[in-house]
Amino acid sequence: MLPLEGLKVLDVSQIMAGPYCTMVLADMGAEVIKVEKLNGGDDSRQMGPYVNDESTCFSQINRNKKSISLNLKDERAREIFYRLAKDADVIVENYRTGVTRSLAIDYDTIKAINPAIIYCSISGYGQTGPYSHRGGFDLVAQGMTGLMSMTGEPGRRPLKTGIAVYDIGAGITAVYSILAAYIHRSGTGEGQHIDIAITECGLPWFTWEAAAYFAEGRVPGPTGWRHRVSAPYQAVKTSDGYIMLGCANQRTWERFCRDVLQREDLMSDPRFLTNHDRGQHVEELEAVVEEILVERDMNHWLALCDKAGVPAGPINDFAQAMQDEHYLARGMVQEMEHPVIGSMKTLGFPSKFSRTPSQIRSPAPLFGQHTDEVLAQLGLSAEQRETLREEGCIK
Repeated sequence: MLPLEGLKVLDVSQIMAGPYCTMVLADMGAEVIKVEKLNGGDDSRQMGPYVNDESTCFSQINRNKKSISLNLKDERAREIFYRLAKDADVIVENYRTGVTRSLAIDYDTIKAINPAIIYCSISGYGQTGPYSHRGGFDLVAQGMTGLMSMTGEPGRRPLKTGIAVYDIGAGITAVYSILAAYIHRSGTGEGQHIDIAITECGLPWFTWEAAAYFAEGRVPGPTGWRHRVSAPYQAVKTSDGYIMLGCANQRTWERFCRDVLQREDLMSDPRFLTNHDRGQHVEELEAVVEEILVERDMNHWLALCDKAGVPAGPINDFAQAMQDEHYLARGMVQEMEHPVIGSMKTLGFPSKFSRTPSQIRSPAPLFGQHTDEVLAQLGLSAEQRETLREEGCIK
């Protein structure tokens, strides 16, 4: 048995933030019905790369779901949606603020049909506030929150992160918020509206930066390959490339000097006595450390760090990460059979449950694959479904 078996979710979201949220819920056992628009469905279906004309982008983030297609501008399609919503536990949507109201599928409308509904809205700026009318994307959020002012190198062009960190962050925030609301409902019977803003979900991650700003007014700037608080806590050069080194406390620094570098004299160097001292002299520290490290290769130093208990690791490209024996041993690369793509690899589950492990029960659905199945369960006959299909109400 999976932990969320029996939880029924209507997914009216697309692209990344909402679909990631509902995929995680589905991986843990929820029944997720993905409601897609008639004209092409989820926009990520039009995003490559493709295998046999099927989007692998869509397929990576929509496993374990069913797909139906409804023209929600049509009153008959909305009635179908209302019937599904009456029996649902959760609805997830990521329209621009105000669109669900214009379609008459907003929280207040659904609440009148199903007072216990947990309705999660994911948008760029949230449902309230002076920017609520704006559309928001991950890249805009990276700029607005200050993240891009901290990436890259001082005096150079601001850099974004290599992945859509705020889209996935919004999806994760939505997951734990929905589960909290579900626990609340289990005790009270009360549903509620959850308002997730992509431009807010990452702000709580700025814990050290907030400490410095609120206490001293210090505004963090870009630190490149270094950390702004700890040293050495950064990328360092060896004879055949860079490794990440994490001496985040005094004990680890001393182990690094004594057991890895075999330079105990560095522990008494007045420039490097404390973490604060090392931070004030980080460029001199880096030069001293790299002068030693460039004499041997990455594997040599990583083996010594491992033996000494000093956190360190390689800087992999994505292919190397996906082939790492540790990730493979922990099931972070999974394989599934897709009816069009065929055998395909996908990312595994970061949460390891001892009793209720997540499962891939089905690949991402084809566009509208389950429309007939779901509508038949609502009692619509084959003739009714064919009429609705011919009139552009469903696909």
